[in-house]
Amino acid sequence: MPDWDEDSPRLRKNLARVLEEIVHAAGQRETPTLEAARRWQTLVMEGLEVPNPRYVGAFRGEPGFENVQVSVGSNYGVDSANLAQALRGFQATLQALVAELDALLPLGQEPEADQLAAIIDLCAWVHAEWVRIHPFANGNGRTARLWANSLAMRYGLPPFIRLRPRPNASYGDAGAKAMQGDWEPTAAVFRRLLDDFLNQV
Repeated sequence: MPDWDEDSPRLRKNLARVLEEIVHAAGQRETPTLEAARRWQTLVMEGLEVPNPRYVGAFRGEPGFENVQVSVGSNYGVDSANLAQALRGFQATLQALVAELDALLPLGQEPEADQLAAIIDLCAWVHAEWVRIHPFANGNGRTARLWANSLAMRYGLPPFIRLRPRPNASYGDAGAKAMQGDWEPTAAVFRRLLDDFLNQV
């Protein structure tokens, strides 16, 4: 059984399956929810060896996981005792931002320059905020990239953020800033990643 963090055929198959679901949800403009992210993480981990199978599909702070803390380098995710509140705030803010952008950009309408900037900012915010919170014990980066790609596709953009392997070094630096509460470096990285993706097409 491949390791959950190994770039294996099974992981690629799992990610492709999740992307299919996200494409459908984006086309229907389904309301983004925490439960969707929980399902993505569960599907991505299916058939893979994980450090603790009980962590799959579980947010830190839930019953049995009250004391699970995570860090990336010297940066810690939200304390598990405060996680439920952080996730409620995340979902409420995300749904409000999406409703606002949905109203400005009807389904099928190509975004103009200002709208494109707003989409990139939304993708960057959702990614950075998920990384800052770090709700899962494992797989937060992939889930954050799935969030960002789901919003990009919702507004007619391609899924321009590579899921595996991770994007380059500046992406990692932006992730460290995100864990400190600064999402703007992620927006700068995403603008470059979208330009690179479109130039390769």
